[in-house]
Amino acid sequence: MVLATPRIIIALILREIGTSYGRSPGGYIWALAEPVLGIALLTAIFSIGFRTPPLGNNFPIFYATGLLPFLIFVDLSNKISQAINYLKQLLAYPRVTFVDAILGRFILNFLTQLLVGFIVLSGIILLFDTRAAVDISHIMSGLALIAALSLGVGVFNCFMMSMFQVWQRIYGICTRPLLLLSGVIFMYDTVPEPYRGYLWYNPLIHVVGRIRAGFYHGYDATYISPAYVYAVAATLGLFGLLLLRRYHRDILER
Repeated sequence: MVLATPRIIIALILREIGTSYGRSPGGYIWALAEPVLGIALLTAIFSIGFRTPPLGNNFPIFYATGLLPFLIFVDLSNKISQAINYLKQLLAYPRVTFVDAILGRFILNFLTQLLVGFIVLSGIILLFDTRAAVDISHIMSGLALIAALSLGVGVFNCFMMSMFQVWQRIYGICTRPLLLLSGVIFMYDTVPEPYRGYLWYNPLIHVVGRIRAGFYHGYDATYISPAYVYAVAATLGLFGLLLLRRYHRDILER
C-alpha cells in the first residue's frame, strides 16, 4: 500500500474546506447550528415532563454530553464512508491514494466537530448553573474512542458503499434507531435486564458513558469497556482497508 503523504493530505484538506464549507451559505454556522438546535429541542421536550434530567440537575448539559458525541460519530463516519466517491476524480492521479482521501476527510471533519463541541459545551457551562466537574482525562479518553470507532466504521462503509450502492440504504435503515439506543436520552444504568445486556454490545453506549463521566463527578460508569470499542473499530477498519486495497481500482473504473 502506498503511504499517505502529508503534503497531499494537507492539499486535500484545504480543498475540502473550500468545497464543503466555503461555498455553502452560512458555512461553518450550519455545523454549529445542528447540535445547538438538537440540544434545545431535547431540553424543551423533556423539561416539560420531568423536573430534573436522569443525571445532574441541568437539562442542556445532560443532553449535550450525549448528543454531541453521537453527532460526531454520525458526521465523521458518514464523511469517511464517502471519501472515495467524493474525491474520485483526484484519485485518478497516481500520487493520490484512497488512504490520503480517507485521512484528509478524517482529520478535517474530526477537528471541525471538536471545535463545534468545544463551543457548544463552553457556552452551556457559561450560561447555565450546570455544576459540571470537568475531568479532562475522561473526555480525552471518550474522544479517542469516538475517533477510533468513526474511522473504523467509516473505512468499512467506504468499501461497502463504493462497491454496493444498496448498502447505503441498508446501513441507513439499520442505524436509524441508534439515537434512541445509544444512551443519548436515557441512562444505560437505568435500563432493566435483559435489555441492558443487549445494549452493552452497542459501542456508542460506551462512548457516551465515557464522555458523561468527564462532566459528572462521581458518575462511576463501570460498564464502559474501551477494549471492546477499540476491538470493534480495529476489526471493521482493518477489514475495510484490506477490501479497499484489493478492490479500489475496480471502484475507480466504474
